Amino acid sequence: MEENVGSTTPTSDNRKDEPADFEHAMNATGFGLFHLVLLIVGIFAACAAVFETTTMSYILPIAECDLKMTLFDKGILNGATYAGMITSAVIWGYLADTVGRRKVLIYGYLIDAVCVLCSSLTQNFEMLVAFKFLGGFIVNGPGAVLLTYLTEMHGSEHRPRVLMVYGMVMSLATLIMPLLAWGIFPRDWKFVLFNYLIIHPWQIFLAVCSIPSVIGGLGLIALPESPKFLMSQGRNAEALLAFQKIYAVNNRTSMSAYPIKELVEEVPNRTSNVNEHVFTIENKPIKPKYKREPRTFSQAFKEGIEQIKPMFRKPLLGHSLHAYAMQFFILLGLNTIRLWLPQLFASIAEYEALDGADSGSANLCAILEYSVNRTSLISDFQDSCAQLPKVSIDLYTNNIIVALVGLVAYSFAGIIVRAVGAKRLLIYGLLISGVLGIALYWSVNGLSTLIISSVFLAVSAVSTSSLLGVVLSLFPTSLRSLVVAIAMMFGRLGALSGNMLFPVFMEMGCIQPFLMVGGVLLAAGALACILPNSDEITLK
Repeated sequence: MEENVGSTTPTSDNRKDEPADFEHAMNATGFGLFHLVLLIVGIFAACAAVFETTTMSYILPIAECDLKMTLFDKGILNGATYAGMITSAVIWGYLADTVGRRKVLIYGYLIDAVCVLCSSLTQNFEMLVAFKFLGGFIVNGPGAVLLTYLTEMHGSEHRPRVLMVYGMVMSLATLIMPLLAWGIFPRDWKFVLFNYLIIHPWQIFLAVCSIPSVIGGLGLIALPESPKFLMSQGRNAEALLAFQKIYAVNNRTSMSAYPIKELVEEVPNRTSNVNEHVFTIENKPIKPKYKREPRTFSQAFKEGIEQIKPMFRKPLLGHSLHAYAMQFFILLGLNTIRLWLPQLFASIAEYEALDGADSGSANLCAILEYSVNRTSLISDFQDSCAQLPKVSIDLYTNNIIVALVGLVAYSFAGIIVRAVGAKRLLIYGLLISGVLGIALYWSVNGLSTLIISSVFLAVSAVSTSSLLGVVLSLFPTSLRSLVVAIAMMFGRLGALSGNMLFPVFMEMGCIQPFLMVGGVLLAAGALACILPNSDEITLK
């Protein structure tokens, strides 16, 4: 009896001489060194997106005096990045589905690094808001495309794990943030640059946070374009070359050893581009007989309109609106608490230090009332900010604990999602998050606030990753990046709305901000109950 080798590569059976589809071709590349390099670059790229949206939350209690910020100013600063993201969502989604994932990632992260460095040199509140808006405008593109790129660079066996690993990396990035803050903020670093620019510790913190964008953008230069994108564009010659490169790196052999010699034509009537080589089964480049004239801008625009038309028809229209509403609710609740948590911990530590013996009985309502009153009474920043702000170590340790809990949650999420399914994980996670969001109202001290907020952020973050997985599987490749970009736009709109409303509700009373956070997550949980089950759906 012949040895069964059918599980090694999809080309080892009687179909080895037939054109291979994307799944067969990608599985044939194996899993090895290339994907390790991809993981390392992806870690820095994912950290860049988290840093862009999170850095402001850590400088709020530190730069309050330097930037002369009121409570509402802090809400504006937290939401500035999301405002930039909202304005650029459709643009980046269209570019990713037309010019390619790789170009968007490279240029996006490198330009984002420049924006972050410029924000670290700002001298007033208005300039900082402007650069954070611009940074959000830029980073929204690569931030949304990265997940699509990572899923399309893995075979079907490893693709389900990509989402969970991506979530763990995002949690790791949130862990790095308080560690960096802990290492930089307590230092008495203040100097003048170029006889004009006054540099404080929080500005050094922002400059350090540009490093992931630089490394991510430069690292992606060495990686190929997504073969799935190339095949969807009819560029099989380039797709085959990308498969060969991945195979050669994974197996440490020559590119010619790649067993797949021909790919199926996903766009069979496409005419080759000028100077494009067509790879035959013998892997010999042959010049095309016919050349296609370069497309004009109007032609490209018309093709783009035709490409997105299915988005406005059934069933994709209903699926997309469903996903957009859920993303709005989830990120409104998640990012409101996440971005205000450092400020809450700083206020808790300051209040409990003043409260002395009764610090253990300080409830969150009393702390919020104190924080609101103290901020509203600051009228002379020059007198009240004569010394460097003294921030309790609890600001850093509490946020480190929150990030560690999120990291542990993602570690177990992979096991749970296989046991109960992505849809059930999404439903249960959102309902639990909604209850915990409201439960913060009954927090009696800093410790209970830490426990509730840690579980809240961990569960809601895992739920967010589950939703993105469903969105990716419900739409074809030609629309996937656009749909994710628009879904994230609605998510950013939710985050912007939450961060603007949170200080307003804080001034109105205690329970209002927590009812807002918990209520929207419960609504998202209800919508998740009628979400299509996509566990068995493969990439189209």
